[in-house]
Amino acid sequence: MRIPAIDIGPFLDGSGRAAVAERIARACEEIGFLTVTGHGIAPEVIERAFERSRAFFDLPRARKDRCHPTGPSRQRGYHGFATRGLAYTLGEKAPPDLRESYFLGPVDDHRERFRSHPDAADAYAPNIYPDEPEGTAEALVAIYRAYERLAARLLHAFAVALAQPEDFFAGAIGRHFCILSSHHYPPLGAPPAPGQLRTGAHTDYGALTILAMTEADGGLEVRMPDGRWQPVRPPPGALVVNLGDMMARWTNGRWTSTLHRVANPRELGNARSRRQTIGYFTHPDFDATIEAIPTCVPPNEAPKHPPISAGAHIAAKITASHEGASK
Repeated sequence: MRIPAIDIGPFLDGSGRAAVAERIARACEEIGFLTVTGHGIAPEVIERAFERSRAFFDLPRARKDRCHPTGPSRQRGYHGFATRGLAYTLGEKAPPDLRESYFLGPVDDHRERFRSHPDAADAYAPNIYPDEPEGTAEALVAIYRAYERLAARLLHAFAVALAQPEDFFAGAIGRHFCILSSHHYPPLGAPPAPGQLRTGAHTDYGALTILAMTEADGGLEVRMPDGRWQPVRPPPGALVVNLGDMMARWTNGRWTSTLHRVANPRELGNARSRRQTIGYFTHPDFDATIEAIPTCVPPNEAPKHPPISAGAHIAAKITASHEGASK
């Protein structure tokens, strides 16, 4: 079994919607991972975001730390090397991940809409935009907007794949709190601790993830249905798309939120092992209710999970990723 590669262009332009939706449904049921071409994001938008974020990560640590969040929000700005761990979100005890990161939240300001929801303050906290190197903030906002448009289109395709009205998910993402992450995996200068990876095995939190990545030794791996770990190598120009825990809840487990990790390079210090990713994590509106789609629940059975708000679900995952790192 391989990770499906799907050209979504025929869905987006209307020339082959049913066939694309059928392939998406099969991929989401069997693996929860796919790569997509025909997505409509200009290559220069992706390349500029990689180039500018790479220049940011090359700054001295003290200058990067000026973008570290000082308030309660944990999904904004710069987070230093090995300060977080995604394996913690599954209750695993593991050393922190061997990467550094920059996070960007919603570009639109929805704070007034959620002023009566104190717990939403972190989800809609202001961004911490880097003021150097020149053009970094603009490049990251540009790719955020491109991913934002693509995520909405993918959710249309997902709705059709689930035999729902095409706008089924649209009402849940009008005031989303989606997160852009730019991750940098530098060559390793010291051997990892036992069990320490570039990114520990985890499932994503939200509805779906879109990911662009550079090629390097020590990269993304997916745990396949037979239990083996398979490297993800998207075709040129393709983006990786995978489901998160929210979509699994929405579909009552019919669609899969799959374990994945980022492996360590085979050779310590090898310059060719330097790796970057820029991902977009689709988190619906903070107060959107995530509950099983009725047609995904077999007759005379109860849903596998109780309803939960998108905000409460994401907050629990983020807290776990930080609390584990502090232990």
